[in-house]
Order: sequence, then structure tokens, then C-alpha cells
Amino acid sequence: MVNNTTHHYISFFYLVGIPGLENFHCFISIPVCFLFVLTLLGNSIIIATVKLEPSLHQPMYFFLCMLAMNDILLTCSTALKMLGIFWFNEHWIEFDVCLTQMYFIHTLCIFESAILVAMAFDRFVAICIPLHYSTILTTSMVIKLGFVGLSRALFMGLPCPLLIKRLPYYTSYIIHHAYCEHMAVVKLASANTLINRAYGISVALSVILLDLWLIATSYVKILQAVFRLSSQKARSKALGTCAAHVCTILAFYTPALFSFLTHRIGKNVPPSVHIILSTLYLLVPPTVNPLVYGIKTKQIRDRVLSLFSHLKITEY
Repeated sequence: MVNNTTHHYISFFYLVGIPGLENFHCFISIPVCFLFVLTLLGNSIIIATVKLEPSLHQPMYFFLCMLAMNDILLTCSTALKMLGIFWFNEHWIEFDVCLTQMYFIHTLCIFESAILVAMAFDRFVAICIPLHYSTILTTSMVIKLGFVGLSRALFMGLPCPLLIKRLPYYTSYIIHHAYCEHMAVVKLASANTLINRAYGISVALSVILLDLWLIATSYVKILQAVFRLSSQKARSKALGTCAAHVCTILAFYTPALFSFLTHRIGKNVPPSVHIILSTLYLLVPPTVNPLVYGIKTKQIRDRVLSLFSHLKITEY
């Protein structure tokens, strides 16, 4: 498995899956497959609904479409290889393919965080300065925010595989994980990996802390504006427009923080628990997001129900 002609790098990695639970991979694949299918279906419905309903052609729903597309790509980047391991014992993955998967996963996660910040900004403008909403959040502004978030994700994610490419991998090729996670790959290198570890931690902390600070600042301003409203009904309506976004934030950042902390300081946490947590972090939010927005957002809920009603009438 060693390629002596190309920097003494190994040619393939071996993805174990979930260590200690290899005999249960077939059973674990059932919820993974269910989440995968539900993610594809739910997010596709969100995108189609926004596209078909002219009243939803607003910044909030454009951001939601970005989130839905990002969630589809993130799930595909992770779940397909996992199902290959669980169902067909396809444990081997090429070195460069592994780095590509790593790059996509980390880039899409960073971009997801940026989208959540943009959605918080959207709610801030809509509630705190509603008279200027249409002039501030124009279509061009939505595109610019999406471009800035994507550019940040692409550039911040790129050094991870590039820094790994410079490391020698002589004999260690077994990744005790279900996908090519950054630190799991770095630990196998036959060299000092301080730069890789430092960069990984700095990216994770900078993204989480900065984005959470921006989101928190937006919601502090939102709450201040809401509680200045004299009508209870107006306050409830204003907070109701934020409910879906808050649920999405919790679904994304909560498992992300658990995964980050268990990987860095949870020395006594069993590897299987850590891997299950990191897997849930990648698979659950993309599944939950369309469900939350479908239930919490009246315009989307009504449009989806009308589409299904129309399909039933057509069948008869």
C-alpha cells in the first residue's frame, strides 16, 4: 500500500467505519440511509417550493435555498461513502479522494455557518429596520452575501488538505472513522503535525466564535426591538418569524460544539461515541432544517400542502 515514487505517501486509506461497532454496521446503515433520503427529499421540496411560488421570492427564502442546496451537498459528501462502508465493505479510499472529501465537508460546514449568519442579518433588518428592508436586502446584496460566505469557506478550507499533502505517510493508513475527518487523518502522519493541529483548531474556533457572536448580536438587537413593541400580538408575530432560524442554529451548532469538545478534551470518551456524534453533526441538521422550515414557515407549509393536494386531485 506504499507508493515509493510519490513523496513516500501511501496510496490509500482504510476507513474503519465506527470502531467497536463493526458487527452492527448493517443496522447502523438504516438510520443513516433514512436521514440521507429524508435530507434529499426535504431539501429538494424546499428548493422546488421557493422556485414555484412567486410570493416566496424574497431574501429570507433565497438564503433558505442556499442552505438547502448546501445541506444536500454536505450529506452526499458524507453519507454515500458511509453507506458504501456499511453495505458493501468499501473501506478503502484513495489518498487524494480522501483529501477531497475532507475539503468538501469542511468547506460546506463553514459555508453553512455563514448562511446562518446571513439569515440572522435578514431577520435583524426585517424586525429592527423594516422600512429599509427592501432597499438593504436587494437581490444583489443576497448574492454578495452568499459569495462572501462561499469565498471564506473555500479559502479557509483549502489549507487543510494542502498542509496534509506535505506530510509523509509511511505505514499508518487505518482511519478510525467513518469519513475522512481532518484530525483523524493528521494523526496518522509520520511527522510533526503541530501546524496542522493549530490551523484546524484556529479555523474551528474562529468560525464558531465569530459567527455565533454575529448571530448573538443580531438577536440581542432583535429582542430589544421586539420588547419595545406595545402589542403582545406584534411581539409574538415578530418572534415567530425567528423561530425556525433559532431551531436551525441550535441543530447545527449544538452537535458541532459537542463534536469539537469531545475530540479535543474528551480523552475518556469512547471512539465510537465521538464518531457517532461527529456523524450526527453532519447528517442531522440537513435533515432537520427542511422539517423545521416546513412546519414553522406558514408560506412554505401552505404551498407544500397545496402542491400535494393538487397531485391527489390529479390522480383521481
